[in-house]
Amino acid sequence: MRQKIQALKAQLAELAPETAEALEEMRLKYLSKKGALNALFADFKLVPNEEKKEVGALINELKQLATDKYNELKERLESRKQKGEGNLDLSRTAFPFPMGSRHPLNIVRDEVINIFSRLGFNVAEGPEIEDDWHVFESLNFADDHPARDMQDTFFVSHTPEIVLRTHTSSVQSRVMEQGQPPIRIICPGRVYRNEAISARAHCFFHQVEALYIDENVSFADLRQVLMHFAQEMFGTETKIRLRPSFFPFTEPSAEMDISCNICGGEGCGFCKHTGWVEILGCGMVDPAVLDACGIDSKKYTGYALGMGIERITNLKYRVSDLRLFSENDLKFLRQFTAAH
Repeated sequence: MRQKIQALKAQLAELAPETAEALEEMRLKYLSKKGALNALFADFKLVPNEEKKEVGALINELKQLATDKYNELKERLESRKQKGEGNLDLSRTAFPFPMGSRHPLNIVRDEVINIFSRLGFNVAEGPEIEDDWHVFESLNFADDHPARDMQDTFFVSHTPEIVLRTHTSSVQSRVMEQGQPPIRIICPGRVYRNEAISARAHCFFHQVEALYIDENVSFADLRQVLMHFAQEMFGTETKIRLRPSFFPFTEPSAEMDISCNICGGEGCGFCKHTGWVEILGCGMVDPAVLDACGIDSKKYTGYALGMGIERITNLKYRVSDLRLFSENDLKFLRQFTAAH
């Protein structure tokens, strides 16, 4: 009996199960009803009376040793499990995990927002699935305007007319409806147009539009903001040029060019040897738009401007193909890891 007890002690001392399954095997072998310790208690009746006190003490000591050993190993395994040890997933990426980076469009969007935020503009957002009133009618689009055509706009339904917004100007009309001037907002977001996908166009892209309405706002205020934005975004040497244009929701309207940031305005293949690159459209808010949105056009004036984020990103990082922005190509995206 003493030899059995010593042999079991030696076995217990060597046990070091590393998994829950191995620990359960240990419990079954030594501590269960059919285990080795219960077998010793069954044989205890065969021990001579004069030895029972000594042998009984040895068996109890062995039982306590086995119980303590089991509890210690169980606690250790549970602790490792909580820390994630012992759960090796061979399908996971090896350590260390590679660091990601912000998407180039998000980098540029945040930079544009930051520039306008320092000028007092607040960010405003709205739904991407919109009604005809907020996308077109409230912004002075005529019923037969080409933008309403099925070739340009994705229609969700016709009765009522629900569309995927073609510009974030719909956010401006919502803000004008909900409050009175002064209004100073910037509206970033995704927009949709039914265009063939190519290196220069996509069926969805991203815009940032700005709107400022208050008393005595003039075109001079707009020009100064445009100059500030261009120099903050592209460098202090950047020049701007405004060309007359037409938009249904602004009057007068203009397209803005900046001096080519690649050749410095001297002329190159990127700017088609003109020295200028178009980046946005702008103008004074048409009085009809103000009246449609419940703002007194005789008291208030304002300006609006809008740009494509992809366009600005192309100029900053010289990305030649718009499709790269949405294809999730890691080789392309890793180029922007160090971008601020």
